[in-house]
Amino acid sequence: MISAGRAGQVVVHLDGVRKDYGETAALDGVSLEIRAGEAVAVMGPSGCGKSTLLNMIAGLDRPSGGTVTVDGQDLRLLSETGLTLFRRRHIGMIFQFFNLIDDLPALDNVALPSQLTGAPARQARMRALELLDELGIADRADAYPAVLSGGERQRVAVARALMNRPALLLADEPTGALDSRAGEQVMDLLIDLNQIGQTLLIVTHDLRLATRCAGHLVEMADGRVAGESALEPVE
Repeated sequence: MISAGRAGQVVVHLDGVRKDYGETAALDGVSLEIRAGEAVAVMGPSGCGKSTLLNMIAGLDRPSGGTVTVDGQDLRLLSETGLTLFRRRHIGMIFQFFNLIDDLPALDNVALPSQLTGAPARQARMRALELLDELGIADRADAYPAVLSGGERQRVAVARALMNRPALLLADEPTGALDSRAGEQVMDLLIDLNQIGQTLLIVTHDLRLATRCAGHLVEMADGRVAGESALEPVE
């Protein structure tokens, strides 16, 4: 479904990243590396800087200091338009509340990122259908988000995130809005994606999600990296 990339290649490099909001430092000198094929979980209490960190890596916000490099690109050097294009081509994003477009069926939701980068509609829809099939919901291609279950909506969101074969997949509380069964299915899906080479960064409050889906844990507190550790797979 996706290429594994070059083993060992640095996909994300943060060096001394700060983000200030007035006199408050949401990030205070964060340095971090994520290599191709890794699955990294970021955990910590509310307000510790997890979401700000994700937004920096996604190019949704700019640092007050330090550097953010993703897939070889220093994000400081890109304009707002450049950041948008970079994000579409290199980064996939999964959100807690899916962020699907309500008036588009599943197939068109998935195809949209490819069309936004200029791919012909027919080509985009063919790849979208392939992804939906691989994720086990091709039979829901014509269904609108309102009639999909939470688990189905998150699978559509995952397919959309994979549409442009991203170097990095960011997941922000990907199971937070799901019941336990659907949450387990999404965890299994993230594990499968990582096993075939997809680089993952997961922001979560859920220790079970982190220990099941990631091999490396980054713990944050007060805008800083408070610790890093290897994680053993948990069934």
